[in-house]
Amino acid sequence: MATTSESLAFDRGVRPMMEIVLPEKAAAIIGFHADPELQARIEELARKSTEGELTEDERAEYAGYVRANKFVAILKRQAQNLTNSQS
Repeated sequence: MATTSESLAFDRGVRPMMEIVLPEKAAAIIGFHADPELQARIEELARKSTEGELTEDERAEYAGYVRANKFVAILKRQAQNLTNSQS
């Protein structure tokens, strides 16, 4: 898990780009959810990870989903902050 300082630095680093990209898409980003098939795959990998049953390829796949999830969470937070500041 990223440290608070790392998270703050990342947020600060991407904020200018998010302010360009997010205004028209903020609501869509805030409401985004993975499709059911993808969500099921992530849950399967999470279960296997907890049980120590991931293959090397699955471990890499799961790491990619975890990284993507963190990025989506950052986008959602930035979109929510932008929406709140415009209210």
